[in-house]
Order: sequence, then structure tokens, then C-alpha cells
Amino acid sequence: MKIPISIVCLLALAGCQVVPERLPQAEPAPSAACYFPTSQTAAPYDVLTRSIDVLEEWGFELDATDAELGLVTASRQRTLIGYYDPYDNAYGYGRNMRVFGGFGLGSRGSSIGIGVGGRLGGHPRHQAVEVERVSLLARDGYIRLSRDIRRFDPLGDLRESYSASNDDFCLRFQGAL
Repeated sequence: MKIPISIVCLLALAGCQVVPERLPQAEPAPSAACYFPTSQTAAPYDVLTRSIDVLEEWGFELDATDAELGLVTASRQRTLIGYYDPYDNAYGYGRNMRVFGGFGLGSRGSSIGIGVGGRLGGHPRHQAVEVERVSLLARDGYIRLSRDIRRFDPLGDLRESYSASNDDFCLRFQGAL
């Protein structure tokens, strides 16, 4: 019985497939300071209103709210001036400098065309951007904060994303609340 080599290779490759050891998780894990009790005397809607006020004072814009659930989602974005992406040089362009050119010969008659163009830096409307998003859940006398930061390159591609629910942010939020 002969087995074709392609089937043998296919079976060998299928054996290399593995299942991930664990499901994706937020890394680093949210800080313990991001889960804290609210004042026992304050009404749930007052806590939610004050939380919204703090986020707006810090420059966040509300994306979604649900007062019945006690959920608030807000975000802010800022332009990253001089942001350098270490992967930008992956295709030989290098640090946002692009030069395009062309050369052509006509098929009938004699015509030659040459074109060279260049651009240094990014387009004014295409800047690297950092988006910071905060989700807040106020229920049962406790507040839970979740914060993440995403960075996009000038072309709009996601380059970095990480959980930023750290002690510094959560303790500042507790103090301002």
C-alpha cells in the first residue's frame, strides 16, 4: 500500500497543531485599587453622576451610559507627536519617509515619462493617535474601574494595546470622587 507524500506531510502538519494553554486575559491584571467601596450615605445615582463629572473634568467624553446597570464608558484621544513605530522600517521605507517614482515607455511612437515624488513626515490629517478608554461599573456599594490604552500609527493600524488599570489611575480616581 502506497501513501502519497502529500498526505504524509499533511498528517505531519496536522499533528503540530496545538490548543492554547489558557484563554486570553487582561495583562497586566487590573490593580486591586480599581475595586473599591463607595460612600454608604450616597445614593447610587449620585455616585454615578459624580463619577461622570470626574471623568469629564479629566477630558474624557462619554461613549455610553446605562443608569440602571450603573455602567459608564468614556474615552479620550490625543495625537502622538513624533511617535516612532519600531516596525515602520519593516518594508525598507524608514521613519515615515516615502518616495514614489515611475518610468514608462510607450508602445506606439516614442514617448518616455519619468515621475518622482516625495513626502517627508506624515500628512497633517494622518497622525499617530492614542485612545484611552475607561469603563466604570457602580453597583451594590462598590465601583469597579477598567482602563485600556490603544495606539494607532498614522495609517490607522493598531500598533499597541494594553490594560492600564493600575494603582496610580485608580487611586487618583478614588481621591477625586
